[in-house]
Formats: sequence, structure tokens, C-alpha cells
Amino acid sequence: MLTRAKTVRRWLAVLSVCVLGACAGDSEGSSGSALSTDTGAPDGTGAAEVAIADAQTGPTTLPGTEADWTIVQDKTRWAVEQGYSELSIGELVVRIGETFVGTPYAPYTLEAPGEEGLVIELEELDCVTFVENVLALARLVQTVPDELLVARTGDGQRPVFSRQLENIRYRGGVLEQYPSRLHYFSEWISDNDEMGLVRDVSQELGGIAEDEPIDFMTTHPDSYRQIREDPAVLAELKEVEASLNAQPRYYIPQDRIALVEDRIQDGDIIAATSSVAGLDIAHTGIALWKDGRLHLLHAPLAGGVVQISEVPLAERIQRIGGQDGVMVARPLETQ
Repeated sequence: MLTRAKTVRRWLAVLSVCVLGACAGDSEGSSGSALSTDTGAPDGTGAAEVAIADAQTGPTTLPGTEADWTIVQDKTRWAVEQGYSELSIGELVVRIGETFVGTPYAPYTLEAPGEEGLVIELEELDCVTFVENVLALARLVQTVPDELLVARTGDGQRPVFSRQLENIRYRGGVLEQYPSRLHYFSEWISDNDEMGLVRDVSQELGGIAEDEPIDFMTTHPDSYRQIREDPAVLAELKEVEASLNAQPRYYIPQDRIALVEDRIQDGDIIAATSSVAGLDIAHTGIALWKDGRLHLLHAPLAGGVVQISEVPLAERIQRIGGQDGVMVARPLETQ
């Protein structure tokens, strides 16, 4: 069993400012300092470093607009016109994911005011919503007949896309209140595995058991608006964390990623594990083979847009402080 040192103190300043999300930056070529690393807390809504926290506090576009639905329509029509609807789900995830390169990064993309609701936001993305939307689009292309996807009138694909996204984002595919969202990405993987949307391949790739407890949200309750506004949410999240801690989870340590990368496929979902106490995942993205090496297609804070990592995944994880391995989930074909 490998033990992992928890680098808490140097992250508290970052987390106390922006604690929502799991995608704060791509520090390739950096020394891995606190101001140039992917870090964050659960929710998939993007943590920002202290240095820029005041400069950007959330998305600049409104969710669920006609612009968002136009992106859904354009991406799916493009996939059909390119003949990609017959591709495997992994290949389709990569092809659609690449079309988002250059899309602006924004934190807090799921933190809409009021009661929990399904957020449709594709004009700006964070690391988790990038993965979720790409997977939902790929499943939409595989599910809806081509003639409906290329139609230039009608809103028939909207409820189908919304249902795909709800299945991916919420426990058991059911949107209820805030605790029903899959805030911890390791649970996102296990829940989507149970739903038949992905398969967790971390253990079969040589992953080892992780025994560090997950409790970041309940040990930092003041960082979450929903917990502050409703104390009952805290009790529900404690139950969620207890359930997660009762189940085994596996990750591939950073020094083993290069040894198994040839078994990771285009379109696999990559979750970089966190060395912050109580936090499972620090960053997410999509596996992409480039020039014979495995890279990461992702939405990091550093650079401010969806991009392909400059260095291979194995080297990237080792360069970034706060990350110490990966979990891998493989998208499954639609039935």
C-alpha cells in the first residue's frame, strides 16, 4: 500500500477563496507552486488561484440560452455530416471534444442561484462540465437518428440531451436537490459505472486501493452556499461521504502512468487524483493520443481555454503539485 502525504497547508489559502470545482490550471513547465497547479474542491465547477480570484469569479454568459442550444445542434449536426455517428463512443468523444478547443474556461458554471436545476452551459466550460457535455453530446449522436440531428428546425434533441446530461451529472440519473449532484468525481465515476455509461478501468490498469477518507465538503461547510443556507444539506452530504468511504476506490500512482498508458484509449475519461486532505479528484479531462504519446484534452484555468496538454499525461501529472495519480473511466456504447 502506498501512502500519500497530504499537502494541506499550502492549499488552504487557495481553497478558502474558491473552493468549488476541480480544475484550476495546467502548470506544464512550471515548478508546481500553489499558484500554478490544478487543485480545488468537489462540484466540477472550477477552483481559481488566489492570484486571479478577484479577476474572474464565475461564468460571463447565462446558461440555457439559445446560444447554448445552438452549440448542441451545431456539434451534433457536424458529427453526422462528418460520418462520425458510426464511430465508437471513445472515438466520438475525442472528435467532439476537439471541436471545443479554444472554448473559454469559467469557474462556478454549475452554481446557479436558487434551487438545484439542470444547468445547460456550453459557451464556457470548466474541467468537469467539459467532460460531461462532451460525453452527453457523444451519447446524443449515438442515440438520436441522423436525420433528426441534421434537421435545422425543431427542438426535438433538447429533451434528449438534457436527459443524457442529467443521467451523467446526478446520482442514479435523478435530479433532486443539491446533494443529488455527483460532487465528488470518484463517485461520478462509480455512479456512471453503475448506470452503464462508463466502466471504471482503474483497477484493471494496475490501480491500487486508496484508503484516504473523502470529507472535504463537510469539513469546509462555510465554503458552500447551499450548506450555509440549509444545515440539513450538511447531514445529507455526510451520509454521501460515509457511503463513499465504505466503498473501495482505485487509482494509478503517478510513477506508474507511463507504464500503462498504452492500455488507455482515446476518449477515456481521466481524473487526476488529489493530494489535498479529504479531496478525491483535482482535475479531469479526456485521453487523447498524439504523436505516439497519451495527452490530455481538457479545460484548465491556466491558458483560459479548452486545450490539449503540451506534454504527455504521465509527465504532466508528475510536474503538478497537488496531483499524484489518475483514475480512468471508459465510456460505454449506447444500448
